[in-house]
Amino acid sequence: METYFEKQTQALYTEAIELLKETEKEIPEDFRKAFFKLIDQVNMSLMEEKNDFYSYFLIQMDREIRLDLEYYTGVNFKGAHYVIYFNPLLFLNLTLEQMKSSIKHEIHHILSLHLVRAKELKEKYSSLAIDRAMDIVVNQYLKDLPPYATTLEQINVKYDLKLKPYEPFEYYVEKLQIEIDLSEQTEEEDMHAIWEESEVLDEKLLRDFTEKFVEASQKGKVPTYLEGLLNGLKKNKEELPWQLYLKQLMGTVEGHKKKTRMRRSRRQPDRLDLRGELRAHRAEIAVALDISGSMSDEEFKQAIKEVLGIVRSVNYEITVLECDDQIRRIYKVKSEKDLKERNPIRGGTKFTPVFDYANQHKINVLIYFTDGKGEEKLEIVPRGYRVLWIISGRGDKLSLKEPYGKVKKLSQIAVKEVYLDMNDVRADGYSMNNQAPGIL
Repeated sequence: METYFEKQTQALYTEAIELLKETEKEIPEDFRKAFFKLIDQVNMSLMEEKNDFYSYFLIQMDREIRLDLEYYTGVNFKGAHYVIYFNPLLFLNLTLEQMKSSIKHEIHHILSLHLVRAKELKEKYSSLAIDRAMDIVVNQYLKDLPPYATTLEQINVKYDLKLKPYEPFEYYVEKLQIEIDLSEQTEEEDMHAIWEESEVLDEKLLRDFTEKFVEASQKGKVPTYLEGLLNGLKKNKEELPWQLYLKQLMGTVEGHKKKTRMRRSRRQPDRLDLRGELRAHRAEIAVALDISGSMSDEEFKQAIKEVLGIVRSVNYEITVLECDDQIRRIYKVKSEKDLKERNPIRGGTKFTPVFDYANQHKINVLIYFTDGKGEEKLEIVPRGYRVLWIISGRGDKLSLKEPYGKVKKLSQIAVKEVYLDMNDVRADGYSMNNQAPGIL
């Protein structure tokens, strides 16, 4: 007899087919709600079968629908979040067990840091070899795989190989590339193309964010075969990256309050002549850009893009202050396209003018991008707002003896005049090699 879950799945699939006929049409909100309600049921099933590590991990992820996705599910990293994507046309054809397996598959890619490792290796190996090697690694730990999933047995038969199980990702990609070259195969699959849309692909940063996801997920039971991988993530642990710190900071920011006669004063409720307060729900963020220093345009554009992604969940207004020894220009930014070319007039560096401006305006957070070279002491002490200093990748340290806020380092990114030697790029990382498979 058909279960209620199966009836829901079939009804949603029929609706998804209709959506495909009108590709220009936006996905209706009613369909989105119904589909993600079904995903919640899948997640509840994970929780009930003691796979609650995966359940807690999925809860933290953003969810999106993509009808153009070539696989059942996909992941990338945007706006300080991991995002899991579903193609309903494919996903709704799976059984409940296969749905759970597809979700675990994506989480395994994240835990193996495949999003960044794949990008590093594309200079040396084909997309086909990389995709299949990564899927071999993660799928060895899963049962009830969806149709057409890449498995070790399938690859051994296809290429007449005898690849050993539970080996590192690098072992599989090297062996596969040799066979692909010998067979002169021109097929160039890229089942993980959605990874290219990730906003941040820095191993240190992704490792730190993944650690935070893992910590929150360990409320649940961690499968034995994942323990080695999770221990690898904790190696060389350093302090929070600036993006994660800013995300936490935004969680503590409360917008300015406005007076209202519709509410009594909380301090003196008997005084009817005093006005109460309501939250205005808008965070005022000032972003100061030191135009005198060594911060490149590429660094700043990437950083402000990440700032916009992090604050997207709150009502905000961003004011950019271009400054050297004085404030040269002030303008508002709502999206990346609002950024202006930097002012060519550049003097020395002085931090005080920015704090003078911030003290006179209703600022909640001041983010100061600089190479760190300025005064040793501020002439004006900041009042009533949080301060985050971000030192450019080619900067050293902050000259202030008292920064009145947190100081973070910006990871150096490639700029126009700097060329990356691929011999210096690490190709190692962590995988689930040498871990005995458990029952999922």
